[in-house]
Amino acid sequence: MAFFTYIVASGRNGALYTGSTDDIVERTSQHREKVFRGFSAKYGCAVLVWYELHPTRHDAFIRERQIKKWNRVWKLELIERANPGWRDLFNDLF
Repeated sequence: MAFFTYIVASGRNGALYTGSTDDIVERTSQHREKVFRGFSAKYGCAVLVWYELHPTRHDAFIRERQIKKWNRVWKLELIERANPGWRDLFNDLF
């Protein structure tokens, strides 16, 4: 089983939401469909712009917490390094 830390955005340089999950396809779909009320639904964070794999749920969660403490510039740099065009990575998962 794989575990993921991910960032969804409202668009290039828009609002950012960082999370972790064991099912990135399902979780990204939930963000897109605004299944849960909260930050990502309120600010339209539905574009998967960054993710990384982890061997355990704990590792993914720790990385999520680490990134959530970062300032915005660091998060933008993380995305830009891996995905400079801010492509929606959702279809790459299939």
